[in-house]
Amino acid sequence: MGCLGTQKSNEEGSALVVALVFLGLLTILGIVAATTSKIELQISGNQKFHKMAFYAAEASRAYVVKRTDLYGPDNLTLGEGLSFPNKDDPSERYALGPSQSFNGRVEPVDPNEYLPGSVPPRGSGTQVGIFKAYPYRMTCYGYGPSNAGSKVEAGFYRLGF
Repeated sequence: MGCLGTQKSNEEGSALVVALVFLGLLTILGIVAATTSKIELQISGNQKFHKMAFYAAEASRAYVVKRTDLYGPDNLTLGEGLSFPNKDDPSERYALGPSQSFNGRVEPVDPNEYLPGSVPPRGSGTQVGIFKAYPYRMTCYGYGPSNAGSKVEAGFYRLGF
């Protein structure tokens, strides 16, 4: 009988050891969850900033459409190009707000590169021989918070004689 009583007294601390191991595992799990959520928060923040930069670059496309002086009433000649918003300073930016801005460049392209024979695109409602299509390339840069940046390239054409 004395042997059984000694064995019971040795098992009295095992519940404490199991509880401490379980508590340690829960602590590690909590640290991993907190780290993961912190990283996810940083990713979503960066994604937001890059989307803001992308939308700023998209806004510059609309800016070019409204500013016909960027591609001239007589169309630019090949090799020339204009920076916007300031033709003399290509690094200047147009501010959309406190954390978004854009700038870019409009350049004429060789009509044969995109439109063989400078023929107006199908569905433009113009007749071949009367009008010509003058293609352009615009490169738009958008800037957002935390040095986020985006580049959008687009082509467009202008009809003329």
